[in-house]
Amino acid sequence: MFWIFAGGLTALTLAAMLWPLLRPSRQTAMRSSYDVQIYKDQLKEVEADLARGTLSEAEAKASRTEVSRRLLAAADAEASESSSGNAPKSISRALAITVSLAVLVGGFGVYQQLGVQGMPDFPLEDRVSSRPSQAVAEKAVAQDAVGLPDIVQIDPKHLELVEQLQEVLQDRPDDLRGHQMLADNLAQLGKYADARVAQDTVMRILGDEASAEDYAAHAEIMIVAANWYVSPAAEQALVDAFQTDPSNMLARYYAGVLMIQRQDYAQTYSLWSGLLEEGPADAPWIALIENQIEAVAAEAGITPSTLSGPSSDQVDAAGDMTDAERNDMIRGMVTQLSERLAAEGGTAEEWARLIRAYGVLGETAKASKVWNEAKEVFATNPDNIALLLEAARDAEVSAR
Repeated sequence: MFWIFAGGLTALTLAAMLWPLLRPSRQTAMRSSYDVQIYKDQLKEVEADLARGTLSEAEAKASRTEVSRRLLAAADAEASESSSGNAPKSISRALAITVSLAVLVGGFGVYQQLGVQGMPDFPLEDRVSSRPSQAVAEKAVAQDAVGLPDIVQIDPKHLELVEQLQEVLQDRPDDLRGHQMLADNLAQLGKYADARVAQDTVMRILGDEASAEDYAAHAEIMIVAANWYVSPAAEQALVDAFQTDPSNMLARYYAGVLMIQRQDYAQTYSLWSGLLEEGPADAPWIALIENQIEAVAAEAGITPSTLSGPSSDQVDAAGDMTDAERNDMIRGMVTQLSERLAAEGGTAEEWARLIRAYGVLGETAKASKVWNEAKEVFATNPDNIALLLEAARDAEVSAR
């Protein structure tokens, strides 16, 4: 069945490609032929205008003389102009045979390298169903935790209050604020599976009014409850968050976690480096990203920026420096990044960071030079140009 479908698709493709080469030749009309016909029609119009009385005999005579002159010139051009003929049939057939062989041999060769003969279809539904569900993942986490001491030290009073809240909410199934408080407090107690159930209720109550933050929080508690496994349900919550607000930072962080699960480390690096750029520095995901970004970059084969910020030792040392020494340290870091980009290249984010750094140092000439170079490097990528343009504006560089 596969080969029948592949053969039919190939035949249709070749037919579309080869028809211009193999179709019967036809004479193509010459430009001067069109001109001759136009002037003949104009002569008829002159006679018609004369008959209607819109032209006098003198005007009609002048018009006939001018149009006739142009008609004679066009006729002479038609006699001397050669028609645009078709390519020789032998050449067209040879080209058609070459194209056919290239498509057939090339397609078969690519399939031999990448295809798997006899492999059955693997629909999306089957691929999703082959992944453990949220319930299965939580059950596995609970089984693994049997006999292990609780990591979270539970305050008995806190636990008692939460249990009382659970009892109250049994008679108030649509109490949005109450179930939100329950989900938050269960998570604080380390009861993540129970917190996920409470958050499920929150999402049911919210319905279509759920925001991107709500979807992201739902995905987060599912992922934590499953010991950082992103189940199909958690993935769908992330999709809903992005559809509501593509810029949601929490959803972008956990999308990076999902990409690690899929071994798409380059996508994770792209998502997380963007979050590091945007901040704020005290966002809960920043520290998590900083602890993993180098390993992610290594898996993706990406050289991370050397100007991600000073280390803790550098910060401590900077406290004892004079202003001049501090500026020298910053300039050294900027120079290091500049030299690396010149030698090895880098991402648009790194070029943007260098532009901003020169702007902070007041070296607008260097910032302008880097901006102009970056425009050439990323000329074919509008998104990267937009990112660089924003950096150029921040550095107060001419960004036309």
